Amino acid sequence: MPALASLGIRRIEALHYYVHDLERSRRFYTEKLDFAEIGESGVELVEGGHQRAAVFEAGGCRVICSSPAGVGGRAYRYLQKHPDGIGSIVLEVDDADRAFELLEGRGGTPVNEVVTTENSEGRLKTFLITTAFGDTTFRFIERRGRGPLYPGFVRFDAPRGGRNAFGFTDFDHVTANFETMAPAVLWLEHVLGFERFWHVEFHTDDVARRVDEHGSGLRSIVMWDPSSGVKFANNEPYRPNFRASQINVFHEEHRGDGVQHVALAVGDVTAAVRGLRGRGVEFMPAPHAYYAALPERLRKTGIGSIKESIPELEELGVLVDGDGPGRYLLQIFLKDSANMHGTKDAGPFFYELIQRCGDQGFGAGNFRALFESIEREQASGSSI
Repeated sequence: MPALASLGIRRIEALHYYVHDLERSRRFYTEKLDFAEIGESGVELVEGGHQRAAVFEAGGCRVICSSPAGVGGRAYRYLQKHPDGIGSIVLEVDDADRAFELLEGRGGTPVNEVVTTENSEGRLKTFLITTAFGDTTFRFIERRGRGPLYPGFVRFDAPRGGRNAFGFTDFDHVTANFETMAPAVLWLEHVLGFERFWHVEFHTDDVARRVDEHGSGLRSIVMWDPSSGVKFANNEPYRPNFRASQINVFHEEHRGDGVQHVALAVGDVTAAVRGLRGRGVEFMPAPHAYYAALPERLRKTGIGSIKESIPELEELGVLVDGDGPGRYLLQIFLKDSANMHGTKDAGPFFYELIQRCGDQGFGAGNFRALFESIEREQASGSSI
């Protein structure tokens, strides 16, 4: 099949996160992650949309957090079904009218027509579509000048709070979990025009040895938009032990398919981790065995030497992967929100930090390391 015309996606602009406790989110983003607060819900959104919201920003990463203000709004309906989670992903495009026409022509399902709002500084065009990502929608945004922030939002005259001390630059990728990922992969391909970028499937060692009924596996397919580099990783459980799979556990805890984690790109992951740990941010652990085997892994993958010292990476819990001489990536995963905040209603979503040092892949070895880290957390009984 010939490649579909590009939608003109520029980037993932924002995540719209529905939360039970807006003040808890404000503390997390401004005090822990050092995001600045740049706007909030206006009277129209509070009274008409029944939600209070705040917008946080660091570098090219923007997070909108909304909580219910009474009964009946989108935040209320989402949180009646799910714990805290990503209810919408905001994609900036070159031309909203053209993107709308292409999506509708390919069987996409718009929630509304293209809506235009303007102020003295610019113009905003936007529309919303349903997706194959459970109850997560996609919002498409076209900006001209410094126009309105979002419909129903008020932009502050100056940012408040954080200064992006940890150097977040952009959203590297979004990872979603499904009981079956084929509908999402086909939707990304045939409606959004994305292409297959990478795939992997494996079982953790527990399953491979058949020691007991624990352990699990996954299949993952990464889809991407070649023109912008926007990537979506899609996971499903892999038999045996389907029900014990952490992908299925996520599905049960989230009460449906949805976004499991989002990767925040940084320029120096070791410095960022040290600073975040100093603010009380917790990360998923990696075992000593991972670092003991790392020199041999670096040799086998052909990466060779890396700039960072292995003892420092082990001290911080940072993982390494790559695919050739001098091409590697560094990554680490925050604990999920339920464990970070000590309550189940915060949900199973978490962030990843990633520093790319010439490698643009996803590292099958680190997929396994993440998978096994989550399973160790579940087995230890630390999950809230």
